[in-house]
Amino acid sequence: MIKNYKFRAFFKWLYPGMRVKRWAFLSLLGLILMMVGVGGIMTYRGGLTAPIAFVYYANVLLGIMLLISGFKNMMISVVSLILPHKDGHLIDILYQKRFLEHGPRIVAIGGGTGLSVLLHGIKEYTSNITAVVTVADDGGSSGRLRQQFDIVAPGDIRNCLVALANEETMMNQLFQYRFEKDTDFSGHSFGNLFITAMTQVTGDFEKALKESSKVLSIRGRVLPSTLEKVVLAAEHADGRLTEGEAQIPKAGSPIKKIFIRPNSASAAPDAVRAILEAELIILGPGSLYTSIIPNLLIREIREAVVASQVSKIYVCNIMTQPGETNGFKASDHIGELVKHTHPKILDACIVNTGSVPVCLLDKYGRESSVPVEADTQAIKDMGYGVIEEDLVSASDHVRHDAGKLARIVADLLNLQRAGNS
Repeated sequence: MIKNYKFRAFFKWLYPGMRVKRWAFLSLLGLILMMVGVGGIMTYRGGLTAPIAFVYYANVLLGIMLLISGFKNMMISVVSLILPHKDGHLIDILYQKRFLEHGPRIVAIGGGTGLSVLLHGIKEYTSNITAVVTVADDGGSSGRLRQQFDIVAPGDIRNCLVALANEETMMNQLFQYRFEKDTDFSGHSFGNLFITAMTQVTGDFEKALKESSKVLSIRGRVLPSTLEKVVLAAEHADGRLTEGEAQIPKAGSPIKKIFIRPNSASAAPDAVRAILEAELIILGPGSLYTSIIPNLLIREIREAVVASQVSKIYVCNIMTQPGETNGFKASDHIGELVKHTHPKILDACIVNTGSVPVCLLDKYGRESSVPVEADTQAIKDMGYGVIEEDLVSASDHVRHDAGKLARIVADLLNLQRAGNS
């Protein structure tokens, strides 16, 4: 029975429309021509006349060309059947599936749009990326879904999934699509609804992320820092307490301290494992108090980062954030990061030294947001390294240049590997 099944399965390759037979036959023809040519040369090498020798050598050359062409096109046909969305060259597919799989293990910790920019860049160097993402968001679509379906906030996770997707342009359009009309879906993004639905189907948020990652064919993986529904809270300089990530920047008073409830929230085990196995750990970019620090307030995450012996790099924001880091210099960001965690939470900081276009300075200035001053010497005096670079990518918003940021990360990994060798 099993033999008959295997026999029938083999002959399915000969079914019409498979686009495999023609290339298989072409390869076979090339192999036959090559064997005839080599056989003739070996048999009559002592008494070959010039015309006959030419025929045999021509057979060998033509046979090699047909064999290579047939095999190459056969592989492309097979790959296009397995991965129909891949219409690129075979070498690109092999590069993504083989070279990137053996790339360095990088863990990026944060949330929001800043982290997704970083992921967009470094996915071109490795697919061994783990994004550890905050799930404390309680505003907008994420907050509503969190309340209604008793799940952790999916918004920041959605952004990271999109950034790591192979077909990022289409996935961005689909997952970031937001329903605008006056309906029950108003304000929700499709990606948030998709992750929520997948959680309901699988019965587990971690499983939902794994299945969503397969659907999107992402390079790497996205993990929540915790699977518990944590609430972010802040103590302000005027003594007031504010609860809820969305409310903290609206308080109108500088943040003195940020904390989570419950403070005993446990980390997602896979996130801790990824940090301990990483070859490089990156913090940010992203909102200091509401995207980066919340992950590190979870004890196991913080202890894993501190215990790691690899390079730990903080990517400082380009612009200050209203309600969070008004008037902050780069050293102030590091000071708050250390105050909330541990002095060994980072080794160095990447700061921007590029200029922001005047038109965007005016736009951001109306929201009390200005470029973060790169006070390099102050950071060095704190005992940390500094990497300076023009990282500005400006269109409608000021963002980090994903390509430049990724190249800095690649250079850091090369230096680290050279030092270990």
